[in-house]
Amino acid sequence: MAKPIIGLQLYTLRDLTEKDFLGTIRKAAQLGYKAVEFAGFYDTPAKDVRALLNELDLLAPSAHIGINYGDADVRSAELDRQIEYAQEIGLQYIVAPSAPLPNQPTMDDVKKLAAIFEEVGRKVSEAGLQFGYHNHDFEFKLVNNKPVMDHFLELVPAQYLVAEFDLGWIHTAGYTPVDYVKQYSGRVPLVHFKDFVEGHRDTEVGKGAVDLKSVLPIAEASGIKYIFVEQETFSSSSLESAAISLAFFHKNGF
Repeated sequence: MAKPIIGLQLYTLRDLTEKDFLGTIRKAAQLGYKAVEFAGFYDTPAKDVRALLNELDLLAPSAHIGINYGDADVRSAELDRQIEYAQEIGLQYIVAPSAPLPNQPTMDDVKKLAAIFEEVGRKVSEAGLQFGYHNHDFEFKLVNNKPVMDHFLELVPAQYLVAEFDLGWIHTAGYTPVDYVKQYSGRVPLVHFKDFVEGHRDTEVGKGAVDLKSVLPIAEASGIKYIFVEQETFSSSSLESAAISLAFFHKNGF
């Protein structure tokens, strides 16, 4: 095993990617990030993305891909296209960024989504990739006295669903990030380091209230391969914040 690679979820730089997608990827590499996670491709040909990644010697293991939770035929057709694109640029993981969970979910709601995850995960797995789910805080609502996220990971076989824990949202939901990483050790190849000042206002990694530092010593043994910085609000600029967050990892031996 090796220490996790530090990457940037490009949603952090969305104010730049929507204007210059490939140029923004280059800027992320110039900051010192060794990997990026995509949050849209802006109609860029896969060959152009792959060529830039190769030029920069930049890893891109994963992308957030929206799933159609309504129409199964549409979901399948869209997924076929996304898998083809993912294969062309060399992704390892396709990650669902969220799911339509009701405000007061029932076990039937949970099982319906879990069935879709297994369907999608099976198809992604057959294509040689892995399917993952990225949480917010609402997946930690209790159903039958257990967080929905735990139900998902129990109902869907590990071969079809891995977790990309967003540790900031786990904290916001009232749970301890390091405990979840330990509990699902071996099933969390990707994590988001997201820090919060208060409520739902986030900040640079290491500047907020989330205990992210305690995850670092156990990350390698827990099977975390990539740590992605993600931030949504900025006091100055998205690039400056991304640089500040990367410095947190340098200070902590990464």
